[in-house]
Amino acid sequence: MKYVIVGYSVAAVNAITAIRESDKTGEITVISNEDQLYSRPLISYYLAGKLKKDKIGFTSKDFEKDMKITVLYGAEAVKIETKSRHVELNNKKKLPYDRLLVCTGGSPIKIPVDGLKDGLKGVFTFTKLADAKELEKYIEKNKLKEAVILGGGLIGMKAAEALLGKKMKFKILDIADRLLANTFDKEASALLEEKLKANGCEFLKETTIKKVIAKAGKIEDLVLSSGKKLKAKLLIMAVGVRPEISLVKGTPITAGRGIIVDSRMETGVPGVFSAGDCAEGLEFLSGKGAVIAIWPTAAKQGKVAGHNMAGVKDVFTGSFAMNSVEILGVPSISFGITNPKEDGYEVLKKSADGKYKKIVIKDNKLVGVILVNCIERAGIYGLLIKEKLDVFGLKKELLTDDFGFLLLPTDFRKHFVTGEGTEV
Repeated sequence: MKYVIVGYSVAAVNAITAIRESDKTGEITVISNEDQLYSRPLISYYLAGKLKKDKIGFTSKDFEKDMKITVLYGAEAVKIETKSRHVELNNKKKLPYDRLLVCTGGSPIKIPVDGLKDGLKGVFTFTKLADAKELEKYIEKNKLKEAVILGGGLIGMKAAEALLGKKMKFKILDIADRLLANTFDKEASALLEEKLKANGCEFLKETTIKKVIAKAGKIEDLVLSSGKKLKAKLLIMAVGVRPEISLVKGTPITAGRGIIVDSRMETGVPGVFSAGDCAEGLEFLSGKGAVIAIWPTAAKQGKVAGHNMAGVKDVFTGSFAMNSVEILGVPSISFGITNPKEDGYEVLKKSADGKYKKIVIKDNKLVGVILVNCIERAGIYGLLIKEKLDVFGLKKELLTDDFGFLLLPTDFRKHFVTGEGTEV
């Protein structure tokens, strides 16, 4: 059996491990357009100087040898031929496959801005290790102490985390009225904003960049949509990512926002699977297809894909949005539906001593939670969402500081003590 995997991160690693559980001899070839395997969430720690590049991996050093795989580093897949079952590389080489996994991840979103041109020095994205390396060189070469980050979402906050580690000041710009707008509300955002402000950083809300002014090929100033002008020697574009699905265009492989897959992570083309940030799989709460670009989802999808590629039946039961970030000692976690826009939801809140909890309930089921500065019981809340436990009798306890496993119904607890367990 010949397995070909396009993309090499957490989805691929989990797929490889799953394949090897039952197929010890099949030929596995991985195509990676990067020069090493690493954990993307750790690139902020690399830029901050907290971790060396040889310490940001997430497998054993002998993983490739133990799994008996061939990794083509620095290679690019440019075409998939589903009829003849091969993948063509940028060097014209063709790799035949019996099973193909596309886990190409996401690409940074580029927004059109007057004066923002390719090759303009001082403008960076922040989604890959290569981005962090180039940023590090540029900051040191130009002895920069300040920056502007466009985007207050998860990527923007990871960039902020890295710059704080380098003792740099920055301004975050976002069209929204709060940080982490997809999952946070104003109260949760305010706690992070307060910490940023105390450290000489600033968050400019409901604004974006209208024009970039450059001098001698380097960024110099920004003109905002409000008309305000900012000095900017360094700009990090952190607007977000979109699924990298260009490889499947022009093929029978169907894509919406991401590559559409079934519960086995197989596309509409037999033998072709997809997982991770480029895949449009089942969203747990809505029961609809969605791209959920987070590490745990990519890991689960990769494992399910690997099992089915090797002929072992497995099903992806869905996942929900989840964010976890720590800024200036303020840890936060959010799950599920945190800012419902429809009727029928009940919202519980508690704010005290710099801590914030928000619980969202629908039909007596927990569907969303925000925790800031009180994340110790996050796994329990995630479990309640996943298991769809009726929380009618627990509503008074959900916001208490001592809410935990022992307050859950005995029969429910018994299952998770003696059963398969849960992720925390």
